[in-house]
Amino acid sequence: MAKQDKNKKSVEAITSMDEDFAQWYTDIVKKAELIAYTSVKGCMVIRPYGYAIWENIQKILDGMFKETGHENVCMPMFIPESLLQKEKDHVEGFAPEVAWVTHGGNDKLEERLCVRPTSETLFCEHYAQIVHSYRDLPKLYNQWVSVVRWEKTTRPFLRSREFLWQEGHTIHATAEEAVEETEKMLNVYTRFCIDALAMPVVQGKKTESDKFAGAVSTYAIEALMHDGKALQAGTSHYFGDGFAKAFAIQYAGKDNKLQYPHQTSWGVTTRLIGAIIMTHGDNNGLVLPPAVAPIQVVIVPAAMHKEGVLDKARELYHELKNAGIRVKLDDTENSPGWKFAEYEMKGVPVRVEIGPRDIEADQCVLATRHNGEKTSVSLDSLVESVQEKLQEVHDGLYQAALENRNRRTYQCRTIEEINQALTEKGDGFIEAMWCGEEACEDEVKAQTGAGSRCIPLEQKQISDVCVCCGKPAKHMVLWGKAY
Repeated sequence: MAKQDKNKKSVEAITSMDEDFAQWYTDIVKKAELIAYTSVKGCMVIRPYGYAIWENIQKILDGMFKETGHENVCMPMFIPESLLQKEKDHVEGFAPEVAWVTHGGNDKLEERLCVRPTSETLFCEHYAQIVHSYRDLPKLYNQWVSVVRWEKTTRPFLRSREFLWQEGHTIHATAEEAVEETEKMLNVYTRFCIDALAMPVVQGKKTESDKFAGAVSTYAIEALMHDGKALQAGTSHYFGDGFAKAFAIQYAGKDNKLQYPHQTSWGVTTRLIGAIIMTHGDNNGLVLPPAVAPIQVVIVPAAMHKEGVLDKARELYHELKNAGIRVKLDDTENSPGWKFAEYEMKGVPVRVEIGPRDIEADQCVLATRHNGEKTSVSLDSLVESVQEKLQEVHDGLYQAALENRNRRTYQCRTIEEINQALTEKGDGFIEAMWCGEEACEDEVKAQTGAGSRCIPLEQKQISDVCVCCGKPAKHMVLWGKAY
């Protein structure tokens, strides 16, 4: 069994992540043909390979949503200004990012239309039309759409002016049911990140200053990237009955009295592709978790001109395809070395190498992308061996990401300790206590650059006092610099 040096670059076009992490990221999204830039600043073309990753994310998540009883709908792209204004906190939270349509053709519109930054108001308008009795509840909806937020600073997948996402919107008879839904969907996202993306996350509740505009409470999953910066990977919000009151949504309960329902919203976006890149990628390119990889296995035949090689490669292709594995046979005239580098760049989890000597020995070579290991396996057990390797890739990626997070998580009792940890050890998650005052939350960020990411659901007692003011602490908070 041979093992290659993971740090040795086989594709010189990629900047080393240790040299310039931001440029490394940009190189990968372009060289792996995930995106292309457009004439509209902050908007991108998601190319077929990038979109195929999103399709796999969508397929898995959509199945999980349907298993929990949710149905897909599709709301309009445009929101009348008067509708958006109905929930004051909500509109104020999104005002700086809203794009407006003022003309239809050559005619000025009587009322400006907002290009949806999110769809709470549209769902509320619809609920008011269809929810009248307790028998109409709950409504468990989700939609897969694009939204527009006029970001000032953009980066492909991580923060763009138009992006793809799913947004779940549900409405319930009671607060208890809505809170249960909020927590359930947070757990769905957590399970997806672990099982499909091989990405460990921390579940937590956002502080009051960082919660979603108009929400009673916001929950999030936070992931740590390879460079030690945090990335919010998904959110789930409990709205209470605030939106219902603003939009006059009422239903007749079993006692025939009018009541206000309670709502939730939850979503993940194409920034998950950015999370995959920055959690698992290396200096040779993408490293994709098998569950979302467009190509799970690539077959690279050697000495294709020799009799029987291509026939055997095609036989293996059909065998793997019939087993439900996403497989590609590269029978182009490019050299095997070029193909190895190409599919390493694209992050294909497993490579099958087959040549005349392998055929004579009734075997082939399997190479795993995440660690470069090569193993000879019998052709008689190829499907089982490939399936085992795909699981091995997933487990290896998850373990490496978890080790990175553990290595970069620091427990601190003072602001001085936070600065020392970030300076001497590098960026990462900071676990530190907090009194609950927004002024202290702001001061920690001002002095260290690390903002509050969430109040972890799994609490630890680092000390008894706030990391900033020294007053009695209420929570352990996860702090960090973030994308």
